[in-house]
Amino acid sequence: MLKLGFNSAILGDFGFEHVVQFAGNHGFSCVEMMCWPSDNADSRRYAGVTHIDVNNLTPERISVIKHTLKEANVTISALGYYPNPLDPDEERSGYYIEHIKQVIRGAAKLNIPVVTTFIGRNPAKSIKENLAKFADVWPAIVKVAEENNVKIGIENCPMFFTDDEWPGGKNLAISPAVWDRMFEIIPSPIFGLNYDPSHMIWQMMSETKPIYDYKERLHHIHLKDAKIYKDKLDRVGIMANPLEYHSPKLPGLGDVNWRAFFAALTDVRYRGPVVIEVEDKAYEGSITDVQSAILTSRNYLRQFLG
Repeated sequence: MLKLGFNSAILGDFGFEHVVQFAGNHGFSCVEMMCWPSDNADSRRYAGVTHIDVNNLTPERISVIKHTLKEANVTISALGYYPNPLDPDEERSGYYIEHIKQVIRGAAKLNIPVVTTFIGRNPAKSIKENLAKFADVWPAIVKVAEENNVKIGIENCPMFFTDDEWPGGKNLAISPAVWDRMFEIIPSPIFGLNYDPSHMIWQMMSETKPIYDYKERLHHIHLKDAKIYKDKLDRVGIMANPLEYHSPKLPGLGDVNWRAFFAALTDVRYRGPVVIEVEDKAYEGSITDVQSAILTSRNYLRQFLG
C-alpha cells in the first residue's frame, strides 16, 4: 500500500544511475530525486545535489532515465528542489522561482506526479507579511503545475537551524495555522504537503493530527525523526536556535511515535510514497555510514509496511 523510498540528497557524491541501482538492489520502490540547478552555489547541508538536470532533458536523456528505472524496478516518487522562493533578494528569488517551474516541466516530461519544495520566507518579516508575498509569488507557480498536471508538495520544515536563518527561518509552511491560510489563498487541490513529522516534534506539536486534518493535501511523505534533549531545552528554552535542543535522527532513534504515525496514514487511506530523509550527523562519517543509515532506516520501517 505504501511505497518505501529515500531522498537522494544523502547520496550526493554519486550519479543518477548509482542511486537507482542502490535503490533497486536494496528493495526500495522509489527515490525522491534531487534537481538543483547545475550552477547552484548553495552550500548548506544536503543542498546543491543534481541527480536529474531538468535543464538538459533531451529525448536521449529521458530515454536513459526511463530505461535505468525500468531495469532496477524503481520509480521516482518526486523531483525535489528546496530553495527560498521568497528570498528578500529579488534576483535570487526570481532565479529560484524559475527553476521550480522548470522542475515542474521536467516532472511532466518524465511522467513524475509530484514536485517537492519549500514555500520560502523572508526571515526578518512576520508571517502576515510573508503570506502577502506568498500571495504574489505562488499563484503563478501553481498555475504552471496545473498546466502540467504535476502536484506540488511543500515540506513543513521551518528552515531555522543556523544563525543566518534567524529569527523566522526560511520556509513559511511551518504549522497548520499557516497551511490553512496557504490553502485559502491557493485552493487548488494540486497544491499540498510533503509532510515530515520530525519538524512537528521539535515545535512541540502533534505529528499525527495533521495526517487526519490534511489527508486530501498529502502529496508526499518524508520519514525523518527528531530527538529532543530535555536537559538542553530546560537550559536554553524554545526561543533558542532549535539545534541547541534537538537533533534530526534516523526513524526510530528519536521521539516520533511511528506506530501512531503509520496507523494514521492507513486510517486516511494514504497510498503514496513514504521517503526516508537522512539528516542524522551520527551517520555521516563515511559512505559506509551513509549507506548504513539508509538501510538501518529501511529495516526499522519495514515493520509498519508489511
